[in-house]
Amino acid sequence: MATSSGGGSGSGGGGTYSYRNGATHSHKSSSKLDTHTHKPLSLNSSSNSSSKNHVKSKSLGPSSTTQRRNSTTSKDHHPSVPGRVRVAVRLRPRNAEESVADADFADCVELQPELKRLKLRKNNWDADTYAFDEVLTEFASQKRVYEVVARPVVESVLDGYNGTIMAYGQTGTGKTYTLGRLGEEDTAARGIMVRSMEDILADVSLETDSVSVSYLQLYMESIQDLLDPANDNITIVEDPRTGDVSLPGASLVEIRDQQSFVELLRLGEVHRFAANTKLNTESSRSHAILMVHVRRSIKGRDAGHSSENGNHPHSVKSLKPPVVRKGKLVVVDLAGSERIDKSGSEGHTLEEAKSINLSLSALGKCINALAENSAHVPFRDSKLTRLLRDSFGGTARTSLVITIGPSPKHRGETASTIMFGQRAMKVENMVKLKEEFDYKSLARKLDVELDKLIMEHERQQKAFEDEIERMATEAQHRLSEAERNYIDLLEKEKSKYEKDYMDSIRKLEDQLAMNQRKNEDSHIKSRAEVYSEELADLKKMLQKETLLRKAAEGEVNHLKIQVSELKMSEASRKSEILKVHKMLEEEVHQKEKLEREIAILQSQLLQLSLESDQTRHQFERDGLEKDVSSVDSLTSQVKHQQQASGNGEKPSIAKLFEQGLGLQKILSLLEAEDADVRIHAVKVVANLAAEEANQGKIVEAGGLTSLLRLLQSSQDETIHRVAAGAIANLAMNETNQELIMSQGGISLLSMTAASAEDPQTLRMVAGAIANLCGNDKLQSKLRGEGGIKALLGMVRCRHPDVHAQVARGIANFAKCESRASSLGTKSARSFLIEDGALAWIVQNANNEASSIRRHIELALCHLAQHETNARDMINGGALWELVRISRDCSREDIKTLAHRTLVSSPTFQAEMRRMRISY
Repeated sequence: MATSSGGGSGSGGGGTYSYRNGATHSHKSSSKLDTHTHKPLSLNSSSNSSSKNHVKSKSLGPSSTTQRRNSTTSKDHHPSVPGRVRVAVRLRPRNAEESVADADFADCVELQPELKRLKLRKNNWDADTYAFDEVLTEFASQKRVYEVVARPVVESVLDGYNGTIMAYGQTGTGKTYTLGRLGEEDTAARGIMVRSMEDILADVSLETDSVSVSYLQLYMESIQDLLDPANDNITIVEDPRTGDVSLPGASLVEIRDQQSFVELLRLGEVHRFAANTKLNTESSRSHAILMVHVRRSIKGRDAGHSSENGNHPHSVKSLKPPVVRKGKLVVVDLAGSERIDKSGSEGHTLEEAKSINLSLSALGKCINALAENSAHVPFRDSKLTRLLRDSFGGTARTSLVITIGPSPKHRGETASTIMFGQRAMKVENMVKLKEEFDYKSLARKLDVELDKLIMEHERQQKAFEDEIERMATEAQHRLSEAERNYIDLLEKEKSKYEKDYMDSIRKLEDQLAMNQRKNEDSHIKSRAEVYSEELADLKKMLQKETLLRKAAEGEVNHLKIQVSELKMSEASRKSEILKVHKMLEEEVHQKEKLEREIAILQSQLLQLSLESDQTRHQFERDGLEKDVSSVDSLTSQVKHQQQASGNGEKPSIAKLFEQGLGLQKILSLLEAEDADVRIHAVKVVANLAAEEANQGKIVEAGGLTSLLRLLQSSQDETIHRVAAGAIANLAMNETNQELIMSQGGISLLSMTAASAEDPQTLRMVAGAIANLCGNDKLQSKLRGEGGIKALLGMVRCRHPDVHAQVARGIANFAKCESRASSLGTKSARSFLIEDGALAWIVQNANNEASSIRRHIELALCHLAQHETNARDMINGGALWELVRISRDCSREDIKTLAHRTLVSSPTFQAEMRRMRISY
């Protein structure tokens, strides 16, 4: 195995890249290695000699470094020939899952690295054999892969050619590992991208050469910049003359050291799209494209001209433009091909898989057309093929590594990958040296010469100005000397006159001092007299002020006593006023209470009077004078009790009716033929059902059955509304809930909801169903009889009260499901999600009405507590609402519940990390 590895490395550098044999491997002396190196060379030379006139007659890439230039032999200067695409196959080792699942089965492929062949087993006794340029076993190191696949391409890029390194294969077979591994924990695991840049930086001179990179991804037919995520729609520009493809909108970063390049790769990998599938936990969902632009100056062609000419003004005529070589390395990490039934992709991941397979299919069509020498190659079918136009059938030196897995379960995908590589080996590229004159460098040299001439002119100009300045300085010196002599004479005269002036001043000052002393003696006497008079006046004023102050203090003390007395009297008055205010407020409150009670009693009296009159008329027509007299007596009893209730106590309507007609008689009126009688009777039953003490009596007397029968038989909207309200009141009791369900109540309520248009009727029906949704035992039956769909159907009414009851019912149902999930009695996904309620829940999660929003937020939190619902909620957009609730909800209990749900769910955590939601 060690021998085959060394031989493989030799052939990797010499099979297709024959021009590298002398430059790179001429120092090797092993005969076995030479045999492996020259064998593919002769094959390529013979197969490609027919097209040699299409390539520039130059050596294919002498290096600019001394070592590589000295090692180049005469073999490297033969005319260039077309370069076939080199294809290497790499086998991934079995992973843990395959080791267990396929323990009893052999690998679907058998590698023969010494013969550079592999066998694809059809069955236990038959296999197909395929030959490749390199066959890399599962034990091949990253360094070995780089040496045989990438190093020849990197060296040709350094010599001024375009080069492409691409990985193709099924998802999860190691493409990204082969190309993009950073190797920070283990340097031996570094991939082709990192190792390529190491060789490039080691070979170039950063003083004269430049290296810059762009890092892109092709995602859903959109070219995005991995170094600038905001730049997510880069256009492809084609040169109409040469057909070259460029991306002017992409970021281009100059590389000065290896560490900065690794940081760029790490930044790009963070922004690249990936997803978790059944075949690969970190499946790339985009094609990654690394472009490395190498610009090198060819030294020695214009050397010596400046030293021969010196500073001669005509040296510019001998300047020649230097030569630069521009090589471009393109490293393409294709997204893995996958079968949907094996990867389990769904939702947005399914759309990504479709886009990946379409672009790979377009690439396969182009490879087929090139391999068959077809007149038309459909490069424009996909942005991927447009970007790789120079790599297949163009001017680039291309190496393709196809990655396969050993599992017999994926034999079909492995066979497809192998056939792709076989067809790619038939593609011929016309490699072309990218060499041009560096007119910019020539312009810089001309600028240097021009600067020299300008400096010489400035030097001569400065010398002339210095001479003029010297003559002017000498003349100024002479003028200054004459001025100094004149000034000395003036100073002598000035000092003489100043001395005379000072003598005169001293005499005058002495005389003035004598006069002042005489005047001061007389002034002192007069000032003393004035001061004594002023002092006497001040003493008188002080005594007067002292007397006034004592009088003011006495008056102030008197006023203080009066103020304290006033404060005490004011405090007593305030307390009395507060008592009076309190008494007035109590009187007002008592008055308002009495007025409210009177108004209630009056309205009840009016209603009972109206109902009594209507009942009397009906009874007269039906001959029921006895019942009418009972209603009249009941009405009079109500009036009598209202007039007699002076203490404000409200009489119970239910008690009055029970005493007057009897509950059984009221329920019998529910089946009266007259619609008005039924309406009044059902209203009475609804009022009775509002009191919890009467609910059991109504059910025992058959009131629930009569109400349900009214829903089924009556067409009157008012009866539906009042009957539904009575059923909603009865449904607040758990025992009554089971009776309602057993008598088909949910079906009748659903039918009523479907036919009703009045918002109040829908509100009553929704309230009844919402109460039933809170019973854990009735979940499956309620859903089976259409309860959830009836709730969702009532949202057609835009009334907020209806929506509030629907939201309450959904919240009750979700809460029961959450309890069942925590107890282990329910493992399937929610009935609400299956019946399509999630879309309405997400739509109204931020409703302006607090009664709707509160119930919806509770429903979302309860649904999210069941891990089975997590994926549906993510696809339906509920994750964003849960994050919002955990941050912005006004109720702390709901906010805490949402936060605890998000933290405890692995599915939500993984999705938030993928979407880069900081939480």
